[in-house]
Amino acid sequence: MYYYMNFRGSNNIKRISCIILIILISVLPLSACKSQNSGKNTAASSTKAKTAITNSKITSTSSSAKKAAAAETGSTDSSSNSVSGNTNTESSSSDVINTNVSQGISGSDIAVQYDKDDVDSSWSSSEASHIILKGDSISFTGSGATVDGNKITVSAAGTYSITGTLSDGQIIVDTGDDEAVKIVLNGADISCSYSAPIYVHKAEKVIITLADGTNNHIKDGDNYVITDTEKGEPDGTLFSKSDLTFNGSGSLTVDANYKDGIVSKDGLKIIGGNITVNAADDGIRGRDYVAVKDSNITVNAQGDGIKSNNDEDTQKGFVTVDGDNINIVSGRDGIQAETSILINDGYIKISSGGGSANSLIKNLNNDGMMRNGRGFVNDTNDDSGSYKGIKAKADVVIKGGTINVDSADDALHSNRDLAIDGGNISIASGDDGIHSDSTLNINNGDINITKSFEGAESGNITVNGGNIHIVSSDDGFNIAGGNDSSSINGRPGQNRFAALSNNYLNINGGYIVINANGDGLDSNGSINMTGGTVIVNGPTSNNNGALDYDGSFKMTGGFLVAVGSSGMAQAPDTSSTQNSVMINLSSVMSGGTMIHVESDKGQDILTFKPEKNYQSVLISSPQLVKGSTYNVYYGGSSTGMAKDGIYSGGTYTQGTKFDSFTISSVVTYVGTGIRGNMGGNMGGKGFRQ
Repeated sequence: MYYYMNFRGSNNIKRISCIILIILISVLPLSACKSQNSGKNTAASSTKAKTAITNSKITSTSSSAKKAAAAETGSTDSSSNSVSGNTNTESSSSDVINTNVSQGISGSDIAVQYDKDDVDSSWSSSEASHIILKGDSISFTGSGATVDGNKITVSAAGTYSITGTLSDGQIIVDTGDDEAVKIVLNGADISCSYSAPIYVHKAEKVIITLADGTNNHIKDGDNYVITDTEKGEPDGTLFSKSDLTFNGSGSLTVDANYKDGIVSKDGLKIIGGNITVNAADDGIRGRDYVAVKDSNITVNAQGDGIKSNNDEDTQKGFVTVDGDNINIVSGRDGIQAETSILINDGYIKISSGGGSANSLIKNLNNDGMMRNGRGFVNDTNDDSGSYKGIKAKADVVIKGGTINVDSADDALHSNRDLAIDGGNISIASGDDGIHSDSTLNINNGDINITKSFEGAESGNITVNGGNIHIVSSDDGFNIAGGNDSSSINGRPGQNRFAALSNNYLNINGGYIVINANGDGLDSNGSINMTGGTVIVNGPTSNNNGALDYDGSFKMTGGFLVAVGSSGMAQAPDTSSTQNSVMINLSSVMSGGTMIHVESDKGQDILTFKPEKNYQSVLISSPQLVKGSTYNVYYGGSSTGMAKDGIYSGGTYTQGTKFDSFTISSVVTYVGTGIRGNMGGNMGGKGFRQ
């Protein structure tokens, strides 16, 4: 039995003693506790909804949760019974009704708690106070606010309906009450040339309800009179120093000509409405967190689209997305978090930094090598020069949704760990399609990278599932950076990795198709493949290879075909338990020329039509059996069904027979010009000068 209580007054010790007795004995009636306090004038204080950290979990503790617990123990909370200045207190609106929790990569949980007043967009016109905007003046009926010319200051909790047009004035919220202020935008058009049109200076929490069927507009000027010169605030068109929530089904357009559009210096929840933000700098910013769900959000920002920027508390500064429709065009990052980003569901479309067509990487040869680069490095910790689609400085976790990113810099980026557990993800990137400094785990989902410099890059990558297609001008998968072409001359946006000896690419499942001008699978460590399907259309130039690894490549299961140039071709090594064959043709085959391998009994091992010119063909399959003989053909045709160049079923009509071979060891070499492992410590890294 557990009771959480927050008492204020002279009888704390008695109440705490009572709680201890309840916990230890649990059979004493609650009335015993009540009797100790009967007739006493005590009150449990409402506590501001804040993010609380317990055992590495990001959770939310609200005043309502404490009130509910206090009510269980028989205490009272005077703050829930009265609010000075306004009779519409909605005292029960803070009850906790929903908490979204998801575990991050590093074991921490991101949790966003939605209180009842967050999701309750209903209101009573007869019980609300009414703010009527009349051009250059304001009229007010009700209680809890005062008018001073073209400004109105709300000083008490309650519900306030705003209608009409204000040509140059302010709505200010400044209350010490411990209940929420609900602002109903009910067909309001508010402009202020010198500051934030809506400015929450102080409040327990402010809920902005977009009234059903209404269109609302907020606009500022391009030069503010700063009231807090030390912090340079306010700096947003709708600016709040307190927790801020949006709900309702109406529409709101924010035109931010000074800097940011919507700003909360605490937590920001958007759980309803149709919101459009046009911003000279950042579109939507919540310092402690931004949590969006069940909304339609459009952001056009010269800075970041959506961001959380608390850099003082490692358990804050996160962004969560649940079931939204989000469309972002940003000059810098699309969605940026100081700590973590969690995407559970929704439709997200992002164009950042002018999109992939505005890539900072301009000087690439057809072989994917950078020549005479622009000679600078984009520090990924410098947000002012970052043009990524979705970026977090700790973790990015994607569990579902439809995500479409077109970015000048990395599309998905984490300075630590990144995990994809589901979703439908489409990427066009001017740099990496997916990047994480430490680990990248792909467990499920459909990932289609149509344009990238490197498709997926990380210190370590594990693929357990998913349907992955990658087109890259350099490497398809790249482990730990190293001295590959992506680092030559300090390419813009390049990422530095620590010098680690245990970097790896693990493929345990999934379906992976790569079309790379550089290396297909490149590991500056080791590769382990236990399952899944990997199809690599590799490089056409001899200074790259379809496979490239420095350590070992242990092949124990799955199906792998990798074609490309022969100059640096590699095969899995002899630590493997599944057989492989490396075929080096006597001349370069044109793209679209079929390669066919069958057993001497006619069993189809491979019928494949590569997309690009090739000379080497690497196959690893459970169907390659030691002691069996196989025939290799090029050309010909097939009546089978083709998927990503691999034909299944149907009949193969023979082209030209190249050679026959018998599997005699775990790696068999066919043809001339290649014997043994042309990589590893001998490998081609030394040729990339």
